[in-house]
Amino acid sequence: MKRLLLSSFIALFFSYSGAQETIETSSYRVGTSSETDNIMSKAYWDLWNPEVQAKIDHNIELFRKADAVLDFENLPPGAEVKVEQISHDLIFGAHIFNFNQLGTVERNQKYKELFGTLFNSATIAFYWKPFEMQPNRPRFKGEYWDTEEYWNQIKDPNKEPHWRRPATDPVVEFCEKKGIRLHGHTITWGTRKWQHPEWLFGEFCPEEEKEKINSLSREELYKLTPSQIEELIPTYSQEMNRLMNKRIVELANYYGDRLHSWDVVNESATDFGLGRMIPGDKICKSHYGLMPGDYTFESFKKANRVFPSNVRMNINDYKNDADYTNQVIDLRDRGCKIDIMGSQMHLFNPQQCLDIANGKAIETPEIVWNKMETLSKAGLPIHLSEITITSPGDDKQGREIQAVIARNLYRLWFSIEKMMGITWWNVVDGCGAPGEPTISGLFTRNMEPKPSFYALNQLINEEWKTKRVIKVREDGTATFRGFKGWYIVCWKDKSGKIHNTKFYLKKDGDGFQTFK
Repeated sequence: MKRLLLSSFIALFFSYSGAQETIETSSYRVGTSSETDNIMSKAYWDLWNPEVQAKIDHNIELFRKADAVLDFENLPPGAEVKVEQISHDLIFGAHIFNFNQLGTVERNQKYKELFGTLFNSATIAFYWKPFEMQPNRPRFKGEYWDTEEYWNQIKDPNKEPHWRRPATDPVVEFCEKKGIRLHGHTITWGTRKWQHPEWLFGEFCPEEEKEKINSLSREELYKLTPSQIEELIPTYSQEMNRLMNKRIVELANYYGDRLHSWDVVNESATDFGLGRMIPGDKICKSHYGLMPGDYTFESFKKANRVFPSNVRMNINDYKNDADYTNQVIDLRDRGCKIDIMGSQMHLFNPQQCLDIANGKAIETPEIVWNKMETLSKAGLPIHLSEITITSPGDDKQGREIQAVIARNLYRLWFSIEKMMGITWWNVVDGCGAPGEPTISGLFTRNMEPKPSFYALNQLINEEWKTKRVIKVREDGTATFRGFKGWYIVCWKDKSGKIHNTKFYLKKDGDGFQTFK
């Protein structure tokens, strides 16, 4: 059934693209064809040369595939067995922030169909400020202003306070019904712009403490020690710690293990690198503003206690350097359960992608390999948790440049040993946060597919899926090497009866054994 849906879906999308938007597959393959040269400069292909591509192919073969062994007790040698991969071991995700918000039923349906076809994982928005607009009133359950009907009447959705922040229950239920992996983003984050509710300071800091702290400039405040700041605002210090802990407990109690993973703390490596994570302090002089002391450690310890043990605990950051790696090592040495290391890669500026096409040293293979090597030293699986690749322009060439960059980077990321997932950020043009590019999607605002969609679909649903017919050997086994993930295997027994079974290929030797 899923394969039929996929075939219908892809056919549907191809029917929307006119001849002027149809991009030949060869445009995305490595080579020096005239089509490719017209898109990217020679300097670009000098960086992404055949030797680099061969290394990528070698590592994909080494790290993303395994040898399966199927044991058929009662099949004759030479009998044919059909093997078809139905899902990936690696996460290919996207955020689902625009659930029911795209303005028409047709657009919303196309958007939803991506989950289960192109994407097997969804990042769900739990930003504190829009999630709990009023204290003790978290937006778990959808209200009228979360419905498709409501959003279809809104002329300027960007001005709505819950734009890109749907109520979570409808999204969770949708993903569960489709068998999509669910990832929560994010529990703890220091930024006032996107995360901290206005009421946190407004309602839980007494007036006398507000007067004291507002009388100081940031420079004056940060000259004080954490203990001195705590003495200045004792009630707010206590309430800030309490309410952030309360949020962790509420999310864990409400969802249990329904979400597979969470970004427990987002973008805290800068504070670690500045030496501001001090064990025992009640206050952290974060670069964002005042935060609970040692907030990354304290958040993980609380989350480790209250979430079920099978929920994966992620840390997430854009600071892909030694500070981040050392922070993760430090946290784990201090007893934090951290399962996955998130890494962001945002090419927000369209000029960056034009510079890449011209061969400038931005996200080159060498840069990416060095970055991933640094993060891998923490010893954890890596999730490319937020990916933005912007079109240099909203024209045919700009869109094709975006697609070529996306194809090559996805291939490189897919080849990294520690990589466990890659998540595209803004899927639809014009649906990013304020300040983010309007043409970084895989689809136009009207949900028309762009070349980048075809490039990723070709990789995820064609090149990186194993489908073949194999034959039983003299010893009754049938073997093949394929991409890791779930498979369906079909065969006929001696009487002509058709059988099928599923198995998960994760490591060499995985398979199944049939019995009489």
